[in-house]
Amino acid sequence: MNDLIAVNYETEQPTVSARDLHDRLDIKSNFTTWFDRMSEYGFESGKDFFPKVEESTGGRPATDFDVSVDMAKQICMIQRTDKGRQYRQYFLDLEKAWNTPEQIMARALKMANKAVESLKERCNFLGSQVSEQQKVIAELQPKANYVDTILQSKSLVLTTQIAKDYGMGAKAFNKKLKELGIQYKVGGQWVLYSKYQGCGYVHSRTINIVRSDGRPDVVMQTEWTQKGRLFLYELLKSNGIVPVIERG
Repeated sequence: MNDLIAVNYETEQPTVSARDLHDRLDIKSNFTTWFDRMSEYGFESGKDFFPKVEESTGGRPATDFDVSVDMAKQICMIQRTDKGRQYRQYFLDLEKAWNTPEQIMARALKMANKAVESLKERCNFLGSQVSEQQKVIAELQPKANYVDTILQSKSLVLTTQIAKDYGMGAKAFNKKLKELGIQYKVGGQWVLYSKYQGCGYVHSRTINIVRSDGRPDVVMQTEWTQKGRLFLYELLKSNGIVPVIERG
């Protein structure tokens, strides 16, 4: 079969360039107007044609479409010209050749070979992953696991205690949590921003105190639950801050 137009066989079904087809059919109207008009005949984007952007000769991007051979065949029939009839017959012959038992078998073998290669690559990847994971496990095994420590405890903890886990003082730790948009201060007490409230991360404890002048008073103290402690661990880790116990 003489090649009247370049055909792309790398996709699931053969396609041709809409711009190439426009030129070969000697269409007088501009490409965009013509293709928009052709698309109105019930063709669907993502099924019959696929948009793509290419560099034009002037250096500016130009829109083209990969058109299925079936759509190209029907477009040729719409043109009602000698060129249209010629290319329509070409696409009919191409479809016949594409659907012969030999071509179907060839495509099936090609797909099978791709699947085998993909499986080989996957196996190699998993093998290397297992090797890397074993190295990581060997490196981390001597260290105590901070998360395990959290999960084993059910009690409330003070910010000072958590800050110590990260090698910080309570003041610096609270400042870091404020910078990360977790908490703010109200009346001397650190409270969570609304997006974190109601998540079970903290508990407010009322503490009875005696002022220096002998006057009794109460203050509110924020304490972290183990759920909140785990939340802080994940959030701080995502920002490059890990407990002392996990540092190399």
